[in-house]
Amino acid sequence: MAKFATPRRNHLLDRLAPDDFALLRPHLQEMKLDYLDALADPGRPIEYVYFPLSGVASLAKTMDNGAAAEVGTTGNEGFVGMPLLLDTDAGSTGVHMQVPGHALRMSARAFRNGVTQSATLRRLLNRFVYANYHQTCQLVACNRFHDVEQRCARWLLMAHDRMPRDDFLLTHEVLSIMLGVRRSSVTVAAGRLSEAGLIEYHRGHVTVTDREGLERRSCECYWSIRHEYERLLASERAIA
Repeated sequence: MAKFATPRRNHLLDRLAPDDFALLRPHLQEMKLDYLDALADPGRPIEYVYFPLSGVASLAKTMDNGAAAEVGTTGNEGFVGMPLLLDTDAGSTGVHMQVPGHALRMSARAFRNGVTQSATLRRLLNRFVYANYHQTCQLVACNRFHDVEQRCARWLLMAHDRMPRDDFLLTHEVLSIMLGVRRSSVTVAAGRLSEAGLIEYHRGHVTVTDREGLERRSCECYWSIRHEYERLLASERAIA
């Protein structure tokens, strides 16, 4: 596996007690994840669990007509492969990389063996699963009550949190799918954020230039999601 040039730590792994991390560490492999790499396919057995170090993985639900909608995102705050923790081999949503990054990967079998051996490991992972459930609930409300510009700012903040730098790859097409709106709506929203000096956008690259200003433009959902992750994981012990 290729080494990554700018390593970022996975915050969930950082919270594991040393003995719990020792169960997983021998099985973790470093790898690069490119745009649209599939981490899980709906209805198919999960082969690997991913602990992202950077980038954004999107959970999407696909309809019979081929249309897809984002139902959640995961980055360096957690892991991809939650159905395995819930005693099922496959999930109903696909998971793809929408912002390229890096991750630590392990086999589904090794993951299950580790979870079976440690109640404290299961507890921490379960807390993350609940935080992810809260994220999904919040996004449903967000898509119902908040305008495209607010939601765009919220998505950019969540992506920015998961990246090692202020700039990252993100096309209008991806953002339109993630927000469930037309590309023209994304163009208008991103244009307003750019005109306000909050971001720079050029040829599929976004640079966050005014983080505090972007936070002010975002809806309450960004903070609700972030605070719930912090609340649920703050009491867990970090690796020394």
